[in-house]
Amino acid sequence: MIMNKLNVFSQNVYKNSLIVNSILKTRNDFDIILIQEPLWSIIQLIPSSASSEGEVLVGAPHHPNWLLFTRLSPIQSNYPRVMAYINIRLFHLRFSLCRDIINHRNILLISFFSNNVCYSIMIIYSDAFHSTLKYLKDTEANIDNLIIMTGNFNIRDSL
Repeated sequence: MIMNKLNVFSQNVYKNSLIVNSILKTRNDFDIILIQEPLWSIIQLIPSSASSEGEVLVGAPHHPNWLLFTRLSPIQSNYPRVMAYINIRLFHLRFSLCRDIINHRNILLISFFSNNVCYSIMIIYSDAFHSTLKYLKDTEANIDNLIIMTGNFNIRDSL
């Protein structure tokens, strides 16, 4: 069963695409990579009928061994703060985003199937105002078989 062997790596990269690229190139021993605070940067200019210079294409690092899962937004102030990379060797598990259950820039809910059972993974980034945690507290969501819930919760210990 795949659930006994699932290797997951989670990291806050503090908007550093070099860290993400290094992880994607060197950590092929992991099945899933969960990233908090990714950098959204200019990838290239793309042809445009509205501008002779082209339009800016903004995105996150890609690698041929990894499938990128993230919520997209055309508005810079609303870019997602979480993303997941799934190793292509797990393609057969049919991973999918669950935006119908949770659609928030700081939360990513991904489901997949193993032995005809649907499992879920959730990655969270909570800002200094704890807006994500407040959102989760106030949101009713039925998430069966949540096997991993991780991220950067930004909760400081008072000790």
